[in-house]
Order: sequence, then structure tokens, then C-alpha cells
Amino acid sequence: MPRFGSHMSMAGGYHLAVKAAHAVGFVTVQLFTKSNNQWRAATLTDEHVVAFRSSLKETGIATPVAHNSYLINMASPDDVLWEKSIDAMTIEVERAEALGIGELVAHPGAHTGSGEDAGITRIIGAIDEVHRRTRGVSVKIDLETTAGQGSCLGASFDHLGRIIDAVAEPERLGVCGDTCHLFAAGYALATPTEYHEAISALEQAVGAGRLRVWHLNDSLRERGSRVDRHAGIGRGHLGLEPFRHIVNDPRWADVPMVLETPKGSEDGEDLDAINLRVLRSLIIPFAG
Repeated sequence: MPRFGSHMSMAGGYHLAVKAAHAVGFVTVQLFTKSNNQWRAATLTDEHVVAFRSSLKETGIATPVAHNSYLINMASPDDVLWEKSIDAMTIEVERAEALGIGELVAHPGAHTGSGEDAGITRIIGAIDEVHRRTRGVSVKIDLETTAGQGSCLGASFDHLGRIIDAVAEPERLGVCGDTCHLFAAGYALATPTEYHEAISALEQAVGAGRLRVWHLNDSLRERGSRVDRHAGIGRGHLGLEPFRHIVNDPRWADVPMVLETPKGSEDGEDLDAINLRVLRSLIIPFAG
């Protein structure tokens, strides 16, 4: 069974995100380890850590995923923001390590006009510095594929490949594939051929086995729009077929598959539960 999960709020305590995921029926969870829209990070106490780790054990939720702050921009040409982003990423890695979270999803960054080459060079330098400051941790930074909105890097697999090839410790990096972002960036995923061509291109760029997290999101906008707008599974322009390919691909059997779809309810049923049911309906039973 695929490792389905959802991004859950950490409001009230990290352990509540775990319990919320378990209540829906998920087997993994994604969360922020600090406020995603503030630089300041509240103190991570021993009590927070114990409660979170205990909730994982009690619920059976495994392979939890963290997502970094949206404020971080490792590609920034502005030295002040770049240094601030390095400091913040270091804290993100340290907090994930303390909580026992092995995967930290990070947006590569936006060059904001300096150009792709300059932006990629900045990302490489930032990651090397974060790695230098966090020697000995087990957390992997998973660079997320992006929609390419504005000057965001990561819409091309080549961007991710260039970063991974150039950092000093590539073994400490992974990739997070976001279905909405891939689609918005122009990658076709509907037919088996299109799906396998896209995955082959990704693996050729970053290396086989590098994809460590999936974000499963449909897209409100058409393919190639470069616009990042998530929709419920099967309720956008992707349709169901791309998700059918992913959930039945044995390469991802142990890879967390996290929903970042709209929250809320419909006819009294939680939207996460609806999306989970749809994903489970796409699984083809093993007949052998």
C-alpha cells in the first residue's frame, strides 16, 4: 500500500499534526517545524520533541516529512536575504533532526532577475554552507520541482541536476516531485508513455533513486501555465491518470506521498478523506 499522507497544521503542537493525519487514515504526515511565514522560530523544547516522537509511535505514522519556510530564498542575489536564508535553512535542518524527521522539502529558490546561472550558483553555495553547519545529521534536503512561476528555479529537471552535481555532499540531497508543479512546468503525465518519459528525464537529470517524496496535487491551471494552483485529486486539469501511474509504480512503494490539496469539508466529509479515498481507488491489486 502506498504511503499516503497530507500536510497538517502544527497549531497546538507538532504531535497534533500526527494525530490529525492518523484520524483521517493516513500513514505519513508533512508539517512545518516553525511558522512558515515568519523568520522567527519559537524554541523547540524537549517536551515538543517527546510529544511528537511519542505520537508517531502511538499512531504508527512513519516517514514524516518537514517543509521549509516560504520566506527562504537560497537563490537570492541579495546578500542579506541570502545569508538570512542560510541561517533559516540551518535551523530547519536542526529542528527536523531533533524531531526525528528525515526528509526536509525545500523550494530551490528564485533568482529575482539575476538569471538562472547566477541563481543556481547561489543555491549551490547556500546548500554547501548549510551542510557544513549541520555535519553529522541524517536529514536530507529534498529539492522540490516547481511550477516555474516568476523567476523560481526548479521547473526544469536540469536545474535540480546541476545543483546536485555541483554541491560538495550530493548524498545529502534528494528530490520532491510535485505533480501540480510538474504539470504546470509543462511535463505531460497522462499516458503511460508520457509518465515514463517524464520520470526517465527526471532520473537522468538527478539520478535514479533520488526522488524521496511525492506531493500529490491536481492543478487548477492547464499544462505549461507556470502557475502553481493546487486542486483536489481528479478535480483539476491533470485528471486521475497521472496519479494512477504514480501510486502503482513500485519505485515509490516506500516513498511518502503527501497531499497539499485544499482543506475543508464537502457534504460533511473531510476533503483529505475524500482525496485519500480517490487515491486508494486507483491502486491496482497485485494479482501475483
